[in-house]
Amino acid sequence: MSDLAGRRIVVTGGAGFLGREVCRELDAHRPASIVVPRSRSCDLRDCVAIRSLMAEAKPQVLIHLAAVVGGIGANRENPGRYFYDNAVMGIELIEQARLAGVEKVVVVGTICSYPKHTPVPFREENLWDGYPEETNAPYGLAKKMLLVQAQAYRQQYGFNAICLLPVNLYGPGDNFDPATSHVIPAIIRKVVEAQATGQSHIDVWGTGNASREFLFVRDAARAIVMAAERYNEAEPVNVGSGCEITIRELVEQICRLCRFTGSIRWDASRPDGQPRRCLDTSRARDKFGFRAETPLPDGLQETIGWYREHVQRAAQRVGQAVPDEKRRPDDRFAA
Repeated sequence: MSDLAGRRIVVTGGAGFLGREVCRELDAHRPASIVVPRSRSCDLRDCVAIRSLMAEAKPQVLIHLAAVVGGIGANRENPGRYFYDNAVMGIELIEQARLAGVEKVVVVGTICSYPKHTPVPFREENLWDGYPEETNAPYGLAKKMLLVQAQAYRQQYGFNAICLLPVNLYGPGDNFDPATSHVIPAIIRKVVEAQATGQSHIDVWGTGNASREFLFVRDAARAIVMAAERYNEAEPVNVGSGCEITIRELVEQICRLCRFTGSIRWDASRPDGQPRRCLDTSRARDKFGFRAETPLPDGLQETIGWYREHVQRAAQRVGQAVPDEKRRPDDRFAA
């Protein structure tokens, strides 16, 4: 499959943060249709609901983005839910797609599937070298099982399912709910609220010594669509920028971009999470030509600008300085 034009495509999670960008990217390829199932009418944990989706949409391509996700705190509070919901959604989708004769499935996994002490840069062949970092292991292992399923189905049925392993994403439209957000939106919100209320400091979890890699959401969407068009092999593929930054450096950079002059108070009693994260992205480059294009400072600046505008619009609607967002943990990749 080298062209998505004229194809019927289902995108689970297509109404979420990443999914909206994937649908925009797909739309430029002139597919016959893009169907986005919504959780209120299609429970992706229910095989009967999925069979109905397949019968109605008749997809030729399925891109599975839907997931229950969150930051360290949310993962610690919901290990059972994060394992069950993510595992069952993926397993049922892949099985029903096979039975329905779907030509290709693109499974979007997670960097959390890698072992806790993976050597940097993470290479795909290191994926099975140990147990994931404990705070997000249930989520990471649930997603990892979908790789096993995809490879087993390829071996037994000749089913074309591929697996991508993206790093932490960020960008406009991200989840800024402090109960479930990842580090970049969480810090941006902390800083903007501190400025709005005149606070002289912000409090940040951990020591700041852990490192992460981040990928701008539009770059991630482009990578997923490129893989849907061009990649048809069993091995998983890292999707990232290939650039490592410590959490301390990240927080300081966000403060500079926001022009926040207060202090940063680190709470070392809180977990750092995985010690280091940075990907070897050569397979994505070699197999389907993907390279990240958005430098972190540019992406952060756009994300900060989007959030400030969002805060102002919300304040105008409800007459308060900062919006009180009440979003479900799965809204980031809402099904």
